[in-house]
Amino acid sequence: MRLDCFLSKQAAYSRKSVLQLISQRQISVDGITVNDRCHPVTNVSLIEISGKPLTPSQPARYFMLNKPAGYLSATTDKQHPVALELLEGIEQQGLHIAGRLDRATTGLLIITDDGKWSRKLTEPKQKIPKTYLVETAYALSPETPQRFTEGIYFSYEEMTTSPALIELLDETTARLTIYEGRYHQVKRMFAAVGNRVVSLHRESMGEIILDSKLELGAFRALTAQEINSLN
Repeated sequence: MRLDCFLSKQAAYSRKSVLQLISQRQISVDGITVNDRCHPVTNVSLIEISGKPLTPSQPARYFMLNKPAGYLSATTDKQHPVALELLEGIEQQGLHIAGRLDRATTGLLIITDDGKWSRKLTEPKQKIPKTYLVETAYALSPETPQRFTEGIYFSYEEMTTSPALIELLDETTARLTIYEGRYHQVKRMFAAVGNRVVSLHRESMGEIILDSKLELGAFRALTAQEINSLN
């Protein structure tokens, strides 16, 4: 979205006031001073006005969704249904997904319009634990826990994952806790030890645990305690 449109919708700034602030070099986006009202921004952009983070005019919204398989973690898509479509009765303008899941993965999905809060939840440097229930195609090898504790090297990114914790529940089922959110990270970690994930379900992110009362496709607002757990 354009900067001036975003500020008028999310923070009640007039187009004229936005132009004045830009001409005075008072607006920065992600640390860069902008000189164009059409500068692109998203809901997770860090916008500062006169050196202070933008304060939206409306209270921020926070939801947890028990995502079913088959839904994309996206706001819109021309081919597949998207997770935001499940928020029936909720105005979707400004909402985004904090910590995406691929189309086949189920479980906890966090949706909000608070970009600063969602960055804190998802940035790898924050080391927020994310726990998954994993079912594999083959029996889990005895060396899997040690390999995951040591970290798995991803050649594409030329990086090694942070130590992960794994609890073996039965021959092909485990509970895995990771501290990052790399692209298809869980599936790639199991592939690195000669296995394949056939079912993946996210149970928690930090202290936010998927509500056991939520059926697949259902959602609820986060509690104040859940929201403040990142502070």
